[in-house]
Amino acid sequence: MRHLAFFVFLHLLFAAASGQTAWEQRLDSRIAFYQTTDFGIVLAGTDKDLYAVDGQTGERIWRRETGRIHETAITPIPGTDVILVSRDLGSKSRLEAVDLLSGRTIWRSEKLKGDVLQLAADPANDLLAVVMVKDTRGKYGSEMKREPVTHMLRMSDGEELWKKTLRSDVEMMPSRFGEDLGEIDFTLDNYRAPLLIDDRLYLFYEGVTIHDARTGKEIERERFKVNESGLALTEADPTGDENSIYVSGRGRIRAVDRRSGEVRWRSDDLGNCAEMILIGEVLYVRTGGRFTRLRDGKAVAKGPYGVSAIDTRNGKTLWRYKGADKGLTNFAFLNAETIVIADRDDLTTINAHTGKRIEKFEHKIDDAAFVLINEMNQPVVGGKDELAAFSGTREAWRVRHKAPARGVLRIIGGIALRASALYFRYGGMATSAIGFARSGIGFLSSANSFRWSGIGSRFGSFDLTTLAANSARNFGIRQIYSFGSLGGLPDAARRLSGFQVLTPSGFRSSVAGRLTPSAGEVRESIADRLDPARYAERLSSYLLRRKRVAELRGSYMYFYTDLTKPFDRKGLVGVNVHTGRDARYILASDPDEQFVTDEVEELLYSADGNKLQAFNVLTER
Repeated sequence: MRHLAFFVFLHLLFAAASGQTAWEQRLDSRIAFYQTTDFGIVLAGTDKDLYAVDGQTGERIWRRETGRIHETAITPIPGTDVILVSRDLGSKSRLEAVDLLSGRTIWRSEKLKGDVLQLAADPANDLLAVVMVKDTRGKYGSEMKREPVTHMLRMSDGEELWKKTLRSDVEMMPSRFGEDLGEIDFTLDNYRAPLLIDDRLYLFYEGVTIHDARTGKEIERERFKVNESGLALTEADPTGDENSIYVSGRGRIRAVDRRSGEVRWRSDDLGNCAEMILIGEVLYVRTGGRFTRLRDGKAVAKGPYGVSAIDTRNGKTLWRYKGADKGLTNFAFLNAETIVIADRDDLTTINAHTGKRIEKFEHKIDDAAFVLINEMNQPVVGGKDELAAFSGTREAWRVRHKAPARGVLRIIGGIALRASALYFRYGGMATSAIGFARSGIGFLSSANSFRWSGIGSRFGSFDLTTLAANSARNFGIRQIYSFGSLGGLPDAARRLSGFQVLTPSGFRSSVAGRLTPSAGEVRESIADRLDPARYAERLSSYLLRRKRVAELRGSYMYFYTDLTKPFDRKGLVGVNVHTGRDARYILASDPDEQFVTDEVEELLYSADGNKLQAFNVLTER
């Protein structure tokens, strides 16, 4: 054991001494924003251009002359190889669908105004619903209200089928929190993303509104206040089964018939229904919890706290657990019979059939924010600087990494929150969805319904309880709908990747002639630099990266802290949530507040002025 420890020490010492910057790419001017994609490509916007950079090597893949754009101007369409880019051109606006892998324009519309802040897509049926808002910039600390407009488009060519204006302003959420931020982008991240399924579009901005996806005809509308007490995401994400879609609002659950669009039943008033898990014919609901306050990003506790079980056949409440009187985290399933919750002081297990408490004991986690179940089938309770796992009522392990005391406290706190939030980019499925709680989540994936909201890229702005209950669910999908370069891959290359690439019927022939934009828009495209054979090779490598993302389950909770010897500097340590071991180290002493990790490539990305940098993740082996 001593020899192993000494070998690990030497390995880390050598890595630290040799430096760990994997690559550095200088762009034309200051980097205003950047975001990762599921294909291992990093998108970065400067004051002049939009760049696509290979996340593994730092090579420029393409550059588009966009002028100065903001982070809300770039929107990925999950389950496809397409991004949407919106631009203001004086008194005009332009929305373009861009091939992520080549930078080429697939289609362009000058009829749509504003930025795409949320979307829902059904590529199999050639439908794309975008929710757009104009003038999303505002002064930090001020209240921002805008009127969202929903456009239903044909995904293949951008042709508008219909549009609906909400007819009232809704409160928006800052993209970042802090002090003296000046002008920033505002978002719709405080609302659930639209759901497009069964040729119906569900919107959640002023209650629940259901439209016929083909005609825009309003089928059902129930108005209620969505963000209670100025808090974000106090209502649960919708879920469903083969018969119904289940949505929450005003303390009640509604079952919407998937065939008629009519409300089949409404539950009793339970309180703020913040999380739902569907197992068989029982819908489990968490009421109350911790939520992000729109004004300043603080985590605020709001009750009543509890867990309820509802019979999905008739909406009757089977039982209610009201013993959580000291706040509440998300909830998770230890097995088919046992629900786990945590509050300020205790970890509690509940019988899933009766609602009776099984056990309750102290977890001793300061400011507990979430509970998850690891691969050892242990509940893991976490806060901003501590994790502990339990076997029965016995503590299995505990780790603590405090944020550095030196430096500007606001910045240090923001980086520390983002570090711990990184787990939920990939690993959030383990919190409530793994194993026994698959049905309500799986049905959305099988229905080819893809949704996007900025919470997927701006997760550092939300408290950990919200992230644990609402982590992204598009990663597990094992197929891609191609409207861009991937559609031209030979069948042999597609089969080699083991990942299904679907080209919607008739799309390739109808738009192939429009995949080459004018020379003034795209610069340095890798599609022009490589011969066809090598370009196909490169596309295959991006497809393989996307496959690895689909197969990935995050295992590391990161903490920003003072690293001990042999490092003796600030950096990130990754704790394995299954074993409690400090297993990863990132020697990025001062990452910017947007930094993000790529668990597939084992890199951390950060920007400094006009430099986009990638830092290696050092792993004990």
